[in-house]
Amino acid sequence: MTTISEYAQLSALDIARHVRSGRFTAVDTVAAALARIGEHDAELRAFTEVWAQQALQHAADIDGELAHGAQLPLAGVPIGVKAGEGPRSHQNERLVAAGCVPVGATSVPSTRGGWQTYGHTDRGPTLNPLNPAWSPGGSSAGSAAAVAAGLVPLASGSDGAGSVRIPAAWCGIVGFKPTNGRLPARDRAGLNTPGVLARSPEDALAYLEAVDHSPTVAPRSVYPLTATWSATLGYADTDPAVAAVARWAAERLDEARLITLTGSELTLRDPAPAWTALRAGSPSSADADRVTTNNERLRDCFEKADLLITPTTPHPPHGHDGPDQRMSVALTWAFNISGHPALTLPAGTTPAGEPVGLQLVARHHDERQLLSIAGKLYGNF
Repeated sequence: MTTISEYAQLSALDIARHVRSGRFTAVDTVAAALARIGEHDAELRAFTEVWAQQALQHAADIDGELAHGAQLPLAGVPIGVKAGEGPRSHQNERLVAAGCVPVGATSVPSTRGGWQTYGHTDRGPTLNPLNPAWSPGGSSAGSAAAVAAGLVPLASGSDGAGSVRIPAAWCGIVGFKPTNGRLPARDRAGLNTPGVLARSPEDALAYLEAVDHSPTVAPRSVYPLTATWSATLGYADTDPAVAAVARWAAERLDEARLITLTGSELTLRDPAPAWTALRAGSPSSADADRVTTNNERLRDCFEKADLLITPTTPHPPHGHDGPDQRMSVALTWAFNISGHPALTLPAGTTPAGEPVGLQLVARHHDERQLLSIAGKLYGNF
């Protein structure tokens, strides 16, 4: 590897392929990652800790394993690890087993109070690489910022109400949440599932193949797929500018014959009270009825369409003072309750230059179909 800037342009799959082929070593890639973190993270503040010595030793061990014939699909790929999760979580242990090298802990909000969609470090708030005045989103704030800034090609996250998808949308990258239950939940309610921040759907698929070894449905090869569009899911206060960008992106995909928009809408009941009660472990009969109603409507939706498409968030990134009364999770947390796999792709920007994410939701356990179509959609906007 010749320059740090070249490293920043490589995907996780590119890095692994070059390391396996011997073009450069795992130590090379980790050293480049640490150098880039050293150059940029004092200002960006994506990492709360950097594990330089451990990472370089781990990379050297990987080079030794490869020399003895080990088959590591993600050999030498530097990753960020969401703070509070640690490298010993299920998904991070699986990533390490596939050849990834954890280089540090990425920032999360400082408290659990309110809807704090930003990141905290002892050096100050995590900045959004697209605009330092914006929050990077959260709670997987540092993971999104680190991937978007080219510090690492992959970073682990967890998504209990949108905490992978929201920061991915606001930082202009890919955020993927598998079907709830496919990986061990991060909370007792089963709402919070592990996920990944990446720069491409192909890297997100490589993540899934590394962390989940259970059988999955093969993607269908016949396109277009049918898709239902909803700007609000029937209850969200979605900004017209955000809805317009996401709808434009969906229409471009329809024109490219990758999807066919069905023309039907989806109206759910606002999941806010049910999500809060489920998280607290005290759902009422009214909460259960709300969940049942939404599950039935989603089942009907996916009987008619392969995908559900929405904006990822109802509003653009807020500043570092927080979201005020706006609910950044309004369009994401319904699928933490229902358990459907979901991801966000960069859809474009508003007239004010603010990033907009396009959320794709698929049937339960249809992750490979979701990631397959996302790979075809990516870059079409």
